[in-house]
Amino acid sequence: MALLERLRSFHRRRIAIPVGAEALVLDVGSGDKPHWRADVLVDRFPDAEHAIQRSGTAVARTPRPLFDADVTDMPFADKVFDYVICSHLLEHVLDPGAAIREMVRVSKAGYIEVPRAASAKVIDFPSHLWWCRYDGTELSFEAKRAHAFDHEIESFVRLPAIERELNSLIDRYLDDCVIAIHWTDDLPHRVVGTVDAQLVEQVALANVHHKRTETMVTRVLIRLFVIPLRSKRRREPVLFDSIVKPELRNGRPEVLQPRRYETRSG
Repeated sequence: MALLERLRSFHRRRIAIPVGAEALVLDVGSGDKPHWRADVLVDRFPDAEHAIQRSGTAVARTPRPLFDADVTDMPFADKVFDYVICSHLLEHVLDPGAAIREMVRVSKAGYIEVPRAASAKVIDFPSHLWWCRYDGTELSFEAKRAHAFDHEIESFVRLPAIERELNSLIDRYLDDCVIAIHWTDDLPHRVVGTVDAQLVEQVALANVHHKRTETMVTRVLIRLFVIPLRSKRRREPVLFDSIVKPELRNGRPEVLQPRRYETRSG
């Protein structure tokens, strides 16, 4: 039963998406595990030198068109996307409020997932900059003052045996350890404090153990779950000029390809 519930959780968080085959879907912060239904990807740090931003492989994947762009200043036109997915990105960025406002600008609806502060304070990821909370109405971000909530507790939970047990516990009860929000039109939010520059510097220098085995398992599960959903993929090609801001259009009927685009807005 525990395994079945974990699979149901995985399906709710990684597979289920309330859009039809005609919808245009954006994945922001797609990294090494882009959403199966996304038509366009965005990742500001796709290269290996920014591997700290990912829990799986070091380099972001480009199975679909990927725009190398800042989530707070994306090169897309207003409301051009029907749905935007942003999973485990906002806790990494310097200004999560600006990121949310930009996603609301380019999309009509979306899904946001972040780690819950209560679980993150027990065992956290090295590149997280914010404690995230949700009261059912407003998503709030509190700036972290240090890499760990408590350094003595951090030293203890990072003991190999303890860390394995805690990670296993979090995996079993992941729904209770994350905040998952489906929004339409807008997402009320609040940002408390600013991230200290020294903490940002520490994050840039931190090491992270990439969970390559878990990443491969995730990809296999996605392939299996998606087999009966192939008809829900978008068939229509996406034109470059149809999604970017007017000032970035090139006037050509250019169909987006599964490669990196480095267009900057502004």
